Amino acid sequence: MTQSGGTRTTTRTQVGIVGGGPAGLMLAHLLDLAGISTVVVDDRTRHEIYTTVRAGILEHDTVRLLVDSGASRRVLTEGYEHEGIELAFGGGRHRIDFAELVGASAWLYPQTEVFADLADARERAGGDVRWGVRGTEVLDTTSDAPRIRFTAADGSAQEVVCDHLVGADGSRSQCRRSIPEEARVQTGKEYPFAWFGILCDAPPSAPELVYSHSPLGFALVSQRTESVQRMYFQCDPDEDASAYSDDRIWSEMAARLAPNGVEVVQGPITSKAVLRFRSFVHEPMRHGRMLLAGDAAHTVPPTGAKGLNLALADVRLLAELLERAVKKGDDDALEEYTGRALARVWKAQHFSYWMTTMLHALPGATPFDVRRQEAELASLVSSRAGRTFLAEGYTGWPERAAR
Repeated sequence: MTQSGGTRTTTRTQVGIVGGGPAGLMLAHLLDLAGISTVVVDDRTRHEIYTTVRAGILEHDTVRLLVDSGASRRVLTEGYEHEGIELAFGGGRHRIDFAELVGASAWLYPQTEVFADLADARERAGGDVRWGVRGTEVLDTTSDAPRIRFTAADGSAQEVVCDHLVGADGSRSQCRRSIPEEARVQTGKEYPFAWFGILCDAPPSAPELVYSHSPLGFALVSQRTESVQRMYFQCDPDEDASAYSDDRIWSEMAARLAPNGVEVVQGPITSKAVLRFRSFVHEPMRHGRMLLAGDAAHTVPPTGAKGLNLALADVRLLAELLERAVKKGDDDALEEYTGRALARVWKAQHFSYWMTTMLHALPGATPFDVRRQEAELASLVSSRAGRTFLAEGYTGWPERAAR
């Protein structure tokens, strides 16, 4: 319901969502299927979100969520199912066979395509999504009628009044910042290295992703499509990507990969950027009638491929609990959210930290430290229990296993 009052137009809805990325759109999609009205606002345009380059390794249950909810079957036809990864270290390559170990797989499907599928689903359903807004602020989050105020793309003053408000507005979340400091518990870790990421026009260098450890640093041979590839190597967080020529980039990749028997197919580099990362958790994930989801509440290093998957696991759970609260009047259901969501979040934090510290060259590392990392990797690949642990974490834990 929309009303005009003075110079501000007010819309009444059941759930207001700040953030129109995959988490916010998936939540709106799931709530729509349950017959719950939503309004989504985002300060980016749809084009800006789609053209922001992001990786995309999807867990088994993330793919199931996209398909079973009707959001996308394109992931099955245009995505690439991977039944394992390779770990390269100490001069050799070792395959972790997900299918054999845990009967699951991961899917290579860029986050931009997940976003496109969800944006199309909201458009088909006639969903209310406001792109390109300005000056978003959230108000009265502990009242019975929290509000979102903003200036729409056409310059009009707008207000959304809702029963529940969800902050899915990313790692710099304004929703999170609106919570009083005394109501926050924030923990995290900064890493002393970053990833130098590139896109290049070339065929795949390997059938599956290759994670490589070397004394010079980590490297990842990833993929995007049959003709465009995504690759990374460890670098200093303060590196200037523009200072690297193509030749220097390929030399850095080779220095980390060739000693482990990994060769990459080179091609014109079309994009390059230094990607900083950290571990971060905000607790609780609920404040009054506002709930946080995805990067607004937690971030992980990219090594474990957990970021997007955690965000979608959050909203899958949140949709279930909001349906109980809205349709059945069971507001106590939302008290379950923080505990159930954080059970998975902290498992993912551990898994991502473990993968990161095991595979990256650590500042100040001694020869002993490097050999110890290689021994850890050797112990992992030689143990079925170790390989299974990695496979379970990489392909994702069912919710019951995440508790």
